[in-house]
Amino acid sequence: MFDPLKTAAIAALLLAAGLAHAAAQEHPWLDPKLLEAAKAEGGEMTIYSDTNEGEGLPLFKIFEAATGIKTNYVRGADPPLMARMMVEFRGNQKSWDVAQLGTMDKIPAQLLLPYDPAEAKNISPAARDKDRRWYGLYANYNAPAYNTQHVKAADLPKTYADFAQHKDWAGHVAIDGTDSEWLWAMYQYYGEDKATALIKDIVAAIQPVTTDGHLAQARSVGSGEYWLSLNNFVNLTMNVKLAGGPIDYFPLDPVALTFGAVGISAKAPHPNTALLAANFLLSKEAETFLAKFGRIPTRADVESNPPGIVAAINKKKVITVLLTADEEHKWQKRFDELFKGR
Repeated sequence: MFDPLKTAAIAALLLAAGLAHAAAQEHPWLDPKLLEAAKAEGGEMTIYSDTNEGEGLPLFKIFEAATGIKTNYVRGADPPLMARMMVEFRGNQKSWDVAQLGTMDKIPAQLLLPYDPAEAKNISPAARDKDRRWYGLYANYNAPAYNTQHVKAADLPKTYADFAQHKDWAGHVAIDGTDSEWLWAMYQYYGEDKATALIKDIVAAIQPVTTDGHLAQARSVGSGEYWLSLNNFVNLTMNVKLAGGPIDYFPLDPVALTFGAVGISAKAPHPNTALLAANFLLSKEAETFLAKFGRIPTRADVESNPPGIVAAINKKKVITVLLTADEEHKWQKRFDELFKGR
């Protein structure tokens, strides 16, 4: 006997399966079984991120459109977000699912869930945490930058030592007040005595201004408030350049490398959703989107914007920097002594 209700139910299941298959083909990172498990968790998730809303919100709109899962996007600077995560962990609060930060390697291991996203096999080996607690979705290469209207390319330093020969730049050069990782790479490259002498010579000659925030500094160089950055993240320099600012980078030895990475909370309220979101962030689709803003991908199958940045930087000595929180504190103290006189 024909049962219209049963027939309609079967048709609905077939339609749902067809839609899931189509979505998986359009978005290769989207595992239908994982999506089903994620939706069973309530259809929402919370992400803590240091990425500005102009990039982060439209990025997760892609995720929402593909999955139907609502994302609660909490944006903040790394230090307060990390402090918040610690407080919530100690209070046994299940507050967040995924974190996307430039300091994932500094987060205590017990806060992060070891996991194996399928897309991790496509990123650079250097961008994979050995303990599987975080994976890099974009590379933060460190290099000087300059305002092309204030400084001629022919006058750019060929080495960091050349900065000390430009006393005419005094007060017009900026560096972020938290660039301890760049400083660590300088010491690894030059050695203790030479690096100390070099930094002191640079500080004495050009009196660099310490600023608060790498993106704000890039915008200040792009506007001409400062003529050069002694160091900044290349992707942020390119972000301002792509927006029309008269700014560019020039790599010098050494190039410190850190990562903007993704991790999953050990107490994630929606663990399957978190895994799905982390896999999305490492996908070709997500990294291609971020490259539009100047972010430098960790995937070889995604080109930088403009093309050729990674190849140009790799002609220099690239030093990957992974400091513990205690090590970073030590090097931040050294940075303050050299650049801030305390």
